[in-house]
Amino acid sequence: MMHWHIVCDFDGTITPTDVIDNILERFADPSWTDIEDQWLSGRIGSRECLSRQLALVQAYPAQLLDYFDSVRIDPHFPAFVDHVLNLGATMDIVSDGLEQGIARILSRHQIPLLPIIANGLRQVDQNRWRIVFPHASDACRAASGNCKCKSTPSGRRVLVIGDGKSDMCVAQTADFVFAKGRLAEHCAVNGIPFARFDSFAELPGLLASLPHSPSAAIVRLPLEHQELSHHV
Repeated sequence: MMHWHIVCDFDGTITPTDVIDNILERFADPSWTDIEDQWLSGRIGSRECLSRQLALVQAYPAQLLDYFDSVRIDPHFPAFVDHVLNLGATMDIVSDGLEQGIARILSRHQIPLLPIIANGLRQVDQNRWRIVFPHASDACRAASGNCKCKSTPSGRRVLVIGDGKSDMCVAQTADFVFAKGRLAEHCAVNGIPFARFDSFAELPGLLASLPHSPSAAIVRLPLEHQELSHHV
C-alpha cells in the first residue's frame, strides 16, 4: 500500500448517518429540506446549499458539542486506520461536512491523528452560524463546498472511499473506489472500477486485492465484491 493515497469521506461512510443533516433536523427551520431538494436535483451546488442551510440553524455551542459527542462511527474504522498506516499508505479525511465536528468525533473514538480537509463553522452570534469553504474551487465541476478533486495529491495511486454525491466527481479520476450507497450506484452506471462494501471490517481483505506497484494495472477483485452490471 505504500504507493496508495486514500481519500476517505466522513458522513455516511465513517458515520452511519450524515452529521449536517442531523444538525439541520434538530436545530434548523424546516425549510432546509426545500434547499436540499434543489441540491439533489442539481439546480444548485453543495456550496450554495450548505450556506443557505447553515444560516437556518439556531443552536448554542454546547448543543452542537453535545450532538457531536453522540455521533457513532463504524466500530471497525479505528482498526482500519491502523492497518492502512502500518502498510505505508497515506490517508486524508476529505469531507463536505464540518471540520470541527469531524475532529471532535474522531478524537472521542481515539482515531490516530489524520489530516482533515473539510468546511469550517463560524459563530455569528450566540446561537447562529455560517459555514466557510477554505477548500473550495471556482473550477469545481460539482460546485462543492470542498472540492475533493483539488485535495487529491499527484504522483500517488488514489483510492476513494465514500458513499454519496460529494464523492462522485473525485471517484471518476481515482484509480479505484470502495463504495456504498449512491456512490456505488454511480460507479456501476458509469463504469468506474469499484468494490461495494457495507462495513470497514471488509476493507482489509479488499485492500489485499489492489496492486502494490504504481505501474501495475488494477487487478480484478473476487467475483463476490465486483459490481458487474447496472443492477443495484
